[in-house]
Amino acid sequence: MSRLQVISGKGGTGKTTVAAALALALATAGKRTLLVEVEGRQGIAQLFETEALPYEERRIAVAPGGGEVYALAIDPELALLDYLQMFYKLGGAGRALKKIGAIDFATTIAPGVRDVLLTGKACEAVRRKDKSGRFVYDHVVMDAPPTGRVTRFLNVNDEVAGLARIGPIHNQAQAVMRVLKSSETAVHLVTLLEEMPVQETADGIAELRGAGLPLGRVIVNMVRPAVLDATALELVRTVPRSSLARSLSAAGLGGARRGGHAERLVDPLLEQAAEYAERYTLEQEQREALADLGLPRHELPLRAEGMDLAGLYELAAELRAQDLS
Repeated sequence: MSRLQVISGKGGTGKTTVAAALALALATAGKRTLLVEVEGRQGIAQLFETEALPYEERRIAVAPGGGEVYALAIDPELALLDYLQMFYKLGGAGRALKKIGAIDFATTIAPGVRDVLLTGKACEAVRRKDKSGRFVYDHVVMDAPPTGRVTRFLNVNDEVAGLARIGPIHNQAQAVMRVLKSSETAVHLVTLLEEMPVQETADGIAELRGAGLPLGRVIVNMVRPAVLDATALELVRTVPRSSLARSLSAAGLGGARRGGHAERLVDPLLEQAAEYAERYTLEQEQREALADLGLPRHELPLRAEGMDLAGLYELAAELRAQDLS
């Protein structure tokens, strides 16, 4: 399993939830994972029902088997201060630049600089080792920008390396791209069984492949439970109304006489079955479209009651059961 797991997806597909569940799944059996947020939305803190994350690596959960999940909300301004200190030893001078607004200017007027800092901080966590030479984190999971922006976000260091031909900026950008384009990294895309998210997933995969970034899996989120299979749906389409009314009556749902309670249930039931059949057909079409993308696919169930911390642990268990971790 790659050490850097990048999670992207169309907005509304639940990519942050999947990233959090994956971090828990990967931390099972004593492993340590770092869950990284790069968009400043504090979505991780909300999922783990904790206070807003500062710019520091903080333990937020314990996984089954004693593993630990740490989280980091990367602040581009503070990441730039780290960068200035690391490569130019400008600790005090860097703080002075922040006071006069130069840091904010650099990270907002030049979006590429912002993305370099965000990806660079995540890759630094991937490469970091302790005094004994062991990796500090077994896995790093990044909750990345949405599918429409993720390729440029991940590939920005290639552009920077091309612009800065020599020096620490060039070296840092190349070091980051060595991680992002290696087997250490896998980019997973989260989607729903709906036309627009599936199409955006297909477009995103094409862009990532074109940029030479390593693809992982397609994760279909919020899959509704199957109520009727194809055989049952065909039976619903062809069964006579009178037979359905008799079956309802035999099940104790009213008399079979004309106008009885069972007969009054027939039309509403057939309407619901027709609606379900239409959704079933559309979802099957989207599954076929995803199969054509040539990546492993996993499906995660919809939680009708919403997502809380207990649900997050259940989703992590589902990922482990599907051997996604």
